[in-house]
Amino acid sequence: MTKLTDYSSFADAQAHASSAGLWELFDGDRDVLNIANECITRHADGTGRAAVRIAHADGADEILSFDTISAGAAQFAHWLDEQGITPGERIAFMLEPSLPFYVCLFGAMQTGAISVPLFTLFGPDALRLRVGDCKPTLLITNAEKAELARGAVNEDGNPRVVIADQGLLDEIKRFPTSYQPKTKANDMAVFQYTSGTTRELPEAVKHSHRTLVTLMFAALYGTGIRPGDEFFCPSSPAWGHGLWHGTLAPLALGVTTGTFAGRFDPVRLLKALSDYKITNMSAAATHYRMMKNSGKGGDYRYAFKKLSFTGEPIDPATLEWIDEYFKVPACSMYGTTEIGVVLVNYPGASDFHVKPGSLGKAVPGQRLEVQRPDGTITDPGEIGELMLWRGGGWMTTKDRAKTDEDGYFYHCGRADDVIISAGWTMSAVEIENTMLRHENVLECGVIGVPDEQRGQVVKAFVVSNVEGSDALVKELQAFTRERLAQHEFPRIVEFVKELPKNPAGKVHRKMLRDQEAAKAAAAKATA
Repeated sequence: MTKLTDYSSFADAQAHASSAGLWELFDGDRDVLNIANECITRHADGTGRAAVRIAHADGADEILSFDTISAGAAQFAHWLDEQGITPGERIAFMLEPSLPFYVCLFGAMQTGAISVPLFTLFGPDALRLRVGDCKPTLLITNAEKAELARGAVNEDGNPRVVIADQGLLDEIKRFPTSYQPKTKANDMAVFQYTSGTTRELPEAVKHSHRTLVTLMFAALYGTGIRPGDEFFCPSSPAWGHGLWHGTLAPLALGVTTGTFAGRFDPVRLLKALSDYKITNMSAAATHYRMMKNSGKGGDYRYAFKKLSFTGEPIDPATLEWIDEYFKVPACSMYGTTEIGVVLVNYPGASDFHVKPGSLGKAVPGQRLEVQRPDGTITDPGEIGELMLWRGGGWMTTKDRAKTDEDGYFYHCGRADDVIISAGWTMSAVEIENTMLRHENVLECGVIGVPDEQRGQVVKAFVVSNVEGSDALVKELQAFTRERLAQHEFPRIVEFVKELPKNPAGKVHRKMLRDQEAAKAAAAKATA
């Protein structure tokens, strides 16, 4: 019987993609389904086949098999039962990719407990907010983070902090290496926090076990995963991209995935991609940009057949670098933790033309439009608000976009990233992308700041590979004006050592705006 994984073309995706076709890829059904069984247990066949390759920042390589993770997860599930953990209780994980991470994650899922992945670089405020919100029974971390974790324990002694190290792995060895899952398809499996600052608590997005099934549209058409791929995703599994697209989706199809552990190093990543002979990678736009900026792209050989990215658009200079060194077009996939992936570029589809800078076209079954404020559809090239048809009505994505004559979508920034100066409407993203083409600009963040005469003017924060100067400011202004429009350039340029980013690696423009507002308020108070 032909499965969706047997098709690779855009035409076949439109003709054959269906909900029924997705369910045929799984052992479970609409009543009984368990993520751990679909991703790990059913692929543990005693052959020692690799499930996860981990590139550690210190240069070490670690390979974990389906067999090893399956046995450990079952033992951990039995251990949780012994601890009195019941279905529906939350278990939080603050661990880098490692054997303890995968054993604990999938073991908890088998018992019906709800997994809550937490970013390992969270500070005490961010951790306390999230722990206070989801109220986990256990907080599982490593020895290095133990003191930080204990700082999140409330006056009642919750959550209990568990150190996931070799000692825990040794302790659970007394339990059987098989376990009967306790979940229904609609039972909650994961609480996922979106990225935000330490002072803002993004609402947890709640995913059931059946989310794994709907996720496969993004896997098949956003990242292009197919059996036989050598896959890699350097994003942290604490975030939606790293967990769902980088971990669960490939493992569910029996595909070996790869990930990064420790402080990110773009040269270490390049080496891993070469050593592992990766054929399919999905990464954040920031990862690609950092690899380009390392200047080491030509030091290694690559085996890429498919590339995808998410999080934000990739600037044209980085896209050109990808074409030069990786020899494969980078395919955008657009979505959010809340709505999933809805626009893709169908990596690996020979009949789909990837347009540089485009978000692509809709995932099969999704309907999107760019609309004017009155709800009418914009003309090609006209910027409006990107709307998604969901639940019988239009919902906003809070993003601005445009389409072209061929029906491709293009991102034009968040609604609050639009800058209006002297009546001109400008896109922060467009200005950033242009400035990033300059040889002395490594990173750039653009916002609008108040101006008595123009209402707002464009201010650019620039990380440069040379010392900032008035001459460079004038050069960057001329460089941008010549490529965009005479009015569309940064009237203010500030050179900085680094830009504020959210934990997912995106430039945090809101934080830049908040910093500028605070400076303005302080200046006014002392005037």
